[in-house]
Amino acid sequence: MVVARRMLLTRALAFAALPYAGSRHAIAEVAFPSRPVRLVVGFPPGGPMDIMARVVGQWLSTRMGQPFVVESRPGAGGNLGTEAVVRAIPDGHTLLVFGPVNTINETLYENLSFVFSRDIEPVAGLVRVPLVLVVHPSLPVHSVPDLIAHALASPGRIGIASAGNGTPQHVAAELFKRMAGVEMVHVPYRGSGPALADLIGGQVQVMIDAMPSAIEHVRSGRLRAIAVTTRTRADMLPEVPSLSDAVPGYEVSSWYAIGAPRGTPFEVIRRLSEEINVGLAAPALTQRFAQLGAQVMPGTPEDLGRLIIAETDRWRRVVRAADIKLD
Repeated sequence: MVVARRMLLTRALAFAALPYAGSRHAIAEVAFPSRPVRLVVGFPPGGPMDIMARVVGQWLSTRMGQPFVVESRPGAGGNLGTEAVVRAIPDGHTLLVFGPVNTINETLYENLSFVFSRDIEPVAGLVRVPLVLVVHPSLPVHSVPDLIAHALASPGRIGIASAGNGTPQHVAAELFKRMAGVEMVHVPYRGSGPALADLIGGQVQVMIDAMPSAIEHVRSGRLRAIAVTTRTRADMLPEVPSLSDAVPGYEVSSWYAIGAPRGTPFEVIRRLSEEINVGLAAPALTQRFAQLGAQVMPGTPEDLGRLIIAETDRWRRVVRAADIKLD
């Protein structure tokens, strides 16, 4: 782990030493992309990572003159998609859309054939989003204190869904359960889409999910939002309080980024990073992300490298404290 961290920092510093912004001559020297680019997502369609990938993929397709095609490779908590990118030719035509789940997996999975922080080059951050605590409308709760009281009165009888064991939704839920002192039954699914479908259908009662995939169901009334997981209220749900109002100290957010296989040329990564950052400054893209409850997260590959290190350390502590295991 220490070796992987040092390698990540070394690569990030190397990127920082390049003439990063505004070097049109350097960009012009890179014949990239020369064919369609795959944006690999390790989860089923309909989830927050898939949604973000499609938004940025459409922008990059228009901007760079080649299709950026989202390819879902679900399985093993996102690791199948990550492994596909790790094994891909490192020429920039196969990229990984990733997030906290990948940093969680470094602790959760003991026998992976790759090390995420070593084998995926940081390219660019995309967005940061709050999670939202939602319940089925039939559940007689309208606030976090209501949910806590209901759970205390019915220990082990409320099902709380997640996108799968060890996913950000699961870790966020376990953290909530521990900090609130309640017992609920964790019900894992293979992605946010299937979990939300069962939540809407009433097969489970509660879920903490990323706002982009849950917000339309909240707006339609199919789900009831009772809290957001950031310390302040979210612009897209200004009437919904922060979960920390009822559970002091609770704070979780999600984020999404793009990476490339280890060994991808610096010039290709720089080109991708610059084009993505142009998009994150464009009103059309920022407004679309804002509609999904997401805040753009511009920065260099070095910035993303530091985030990966910090998140890996943070979620390692949570996974071990909650004794989260795979089935």
